[in-house]
Amino acid sequence: MEEITVRAFAEQIGVSPERLLAQFVEAGIEGLNSPDDLLLNEQKMVLLGHLRKSRGKQVQAETQRVTLRRRSISELKVAGSQGRSKMVTIEVRRKRVYVKRAVVLEQEKQRIDEARKLREAEQERERLAERQQHEDDVERKRREEASAQRKAEEARKLEAARQEKENLIRAQEEERRRAEAEARKEEEEEQRRQEKAISAHVSKSTSRAKKGKSISGELHVKTGGKGGRRESRARRRQGRGRVATVEAQHGFERPVEPKQKEVEIPETISVSDLAQRMAVKSSGLIRTLMKLGVMATINQTLDQDTASLAVEEMGHVAKLQAPQDADMALLERIRGLHGKNRLRHPVVTVMGHVDHGKTSLLDYIRSTRVTSKEAGGITQHIGAYHVKLKQGGITFLDTPGHAVFSAMRARGAQVTDLVILVVAADDGVMPQTIEAIDHARAAGVPIVAAINKIDKPQADLERIKTELAQREVVPEEWGGDTQFIPVSAKTGEGVESLLEAILLQAELLELKAPVDGAAQGVVLESSLDKGRGSMATVLVQRGTLKRGDTLLAGCEYGRVRSLLDEQGRQVNSAGPSMPVQVLGLSGVPEAGDEALVVPDEHTARGVAIHRQQHERNARFVAQQQAKPDDLFTQMGKDKIKVFNLLIKADVRGSLEAIRGAVNRFSGEEVAVNVISAGVGAITESDINLAMVSNAVIIAFNVRADKAARRAQQDSGADVRYYSVIYDLIDDVRKVLSGMLSPEVREKIVGIAEVRDVFRSPKFGAVAGSLVTEGHVRRDDLIRVLRDNMVIYEGRLESLRRFKNDIAEVQAGTECGIAVKDYNDVRPGDQIEVYQRIEVDREIEP
Repeated sequence: MEEITVRAFAEQIGVSPERLLAQFVEAGIEGLNSPDDLLLNEQKMVLLGHLRKSRGKQVQAETQRVTLRRRSISELKVAGSQGRSKMVTIEVRRKRVYVKRAVVLEQEKQRIDEARKLREAEQERERLAERQQHEDDVERKRREEASAQRKAEEARKLEAARQEKENLIRAQEEERRRAEAEARKEEEEEQRRQEKAISAHVSKSTSRAKKGKSISGELHVKTGGKGGRRESRARRRQGRGRVATVEAQHGFERPVEPKQKEVEIPETISVSDLAQRMAVKSSGLIRTLMKLGVMATINQTLDQDTASLAVEEMGHVAKLQAPQDADMALLERIRGLHGKNRLRHPVVTVMGHVDHGKTSLLDYIRSTRVTSKEAGGITQHIGAYHVKLKQGGITFLDTPGHAVFSAMRARGAQVTDLVILVVAADDGVMPQTIEAIDHARAAGVPIVAAINKIDKPQADLERIKTELAQREVVPEEWGGDTQFIPVSAKTGEGVESLLEAILLQAELLELKAPVDGAAQGVVLESSLDKGRGSMATVLVQRGTLKRGDTLLAGCEYGRVRSLLDEQGRQVNSAGPSMPVQVLGLSGVPEAGDEALVVPDEHTARGVAIHRQQHERNARFVAQQQAKPDDLFTQMGKDKIKVFNLLIKADVRGSLEAIRGAVNRFSGEEVAVNVISAGVGAITESDINLAMVSNAVIIAFNVRADKAARRAQQDSGADVRYYSVIYDLIDDVRKVLSGMLSPEVREKIVGIAEVRDVFRSPKFGAVAGSLVTEGHVRRDDLIRVLRDNMVIYEGRLESLRRFKNDIAEVQAGTECGIAVKDYNDVRPGDQIEVYQRIEVDREIEP
């Protein structure tokens, strides 16, 4: 209860204390006799009602607007001229206006009604547009049918003309054959008449010869008769030949010219299939490939580029077939079954550098403790959560901030509508912060900057704004288009403002998606559970996913047995912008694969088998191409040391990140060979494979089953368990660093200057030297320098001082040095003494 004196209250409202006391008496208030008496709020309200009644106004239970004015007077001593000080009176006036809550609520209600009316008008416009589109489609369909009828009529007329022309040609051909047959028949008749006349003449000549009446002319006729018989036989043979020739000519078809074909080439194809599509023998195709420098067998798989070169070399046209062509028809058919678009909830991805508070901020929004479940207190998986608020729902995707999870962050930015960029106010812009900005820009989604940890004393908001502005993320107050919201995941300060900014941005984007129809989405994460089997976290983007649907996800398919939300509760369906865990797939799909509901299981199985075969062929082609490259790379080099690994992880995203991180360590001397990588617990077959290939098993957040543990004890396989990806990467780097050959460095330990050369019957030339720097030891390596150029490298054979063998000579001491296997030492030369030191190398992180 606020208490104030009558005098102070009179000063606030600008009247004299005496007049105010008189007004209290008129209002019936007793007990106020002096300006120094205390005044209560109830007495103020009674006075206010009395004053309103006196002016003819009705007293209302509550006012819509109340204005309070306060005035305070104080004095300030200031220095004046000539060293004198004077007092200055300062008057401060304050004015506050209080508005009735019902008025604010009424205004908010009016704003909501106006928004609803605008939304209804927009829906009405959409209905009109759909009706117009339907009418246009009907008109277009009618025109297409009329055009098809005209084309069919033209085709029928062309076919009739072609048929008539063929009949005419056939009649002409028949007439020609009939004329040839008649001519051939007349010729045969003429031949028979000639042969008959010749036979009669020969018979007559023969009978005359038998009677002894031989004359030259008869002998001539006789000779001529033989020739005639030979001629007739030749003519008969010629006639038979002509008949055969004519018949063969009419029954023979000329060989056509080589026909150019259009050959469809998928991403991978075998040699036999390619030859069958071109209608050529496989041996001819293999010869063509050999001319192109490709040694291939009939069953070997070719890549698309090599196959297209071979097709063009053999005179055909290559038509490249995209790997998605087999699925595009199915996708288009299913997309056509969706209903009209409706408003949906926004999908928001939380991105930023590691340990900047992304998951902690999400924890505060969800009122959970997610970071406590993660090993090391850092996020190592993609988390998908749906949060229900009073203003609407929001789906959050939490991405890890470690450097090796770059693929996860890129995948999160591709499926989101809005990116929340979390930056620690006490740390600033870091490498993964810059990477998150690049991913958001590549995906074309807006950014809302959340400056976290403002509760810390080292927080500097202006520095963060400046660093982000240098990356073209400019705040709105600086003329940019990015909202900057200071928040604290620890105290909750600014979280409500952040949610309002998200909903405002989503309202501006007008996010819509069809609710009815087959579901379509993307796989965010996948894992293998021992009791439940394959589990995939799917974000539904279009349609509605229901229990019992047949789902196709990448190379895996299956009937949806169960749908779970982020808290493990059973749900019957999931609409757009809803993340759910799907149980019932045939295997573990890859993170980032498209998930699609297909009409039946037969179709899903066919597409999945096609994709699996395509992936196998692609891997086989990559292996075939890598073999010659590796062969030529290793020629003339030492053998590379290989570290074999077998990786097992809990989810696909972590497996992808680990595999990419360890492969980065491969270099010219050491290499990482991942012989197998999978999701789920370690099995007995994994232990056996590791023993056969001499590999180390890396288990990330998984353990070995009972049979695998027994096999490990019997075989002694090296299995290493990890829960934090930092430790895993560091251990692999240390192992590969130990496999590197040590670096040999040379350290100069002393220099001796040759003053004179002596001859020794045992050692030859002995250099009388003065050690000018360092020291000289008997077992050290040396170089002989002349005019600062190396002329010999070797070892010391003898080191003496006054005919005594010594082990070491310090600087400033004279000695005799005998160089092993070298006698051309001259005065003025320098003998440089050095040591070779091996230094262990490390692979850079």
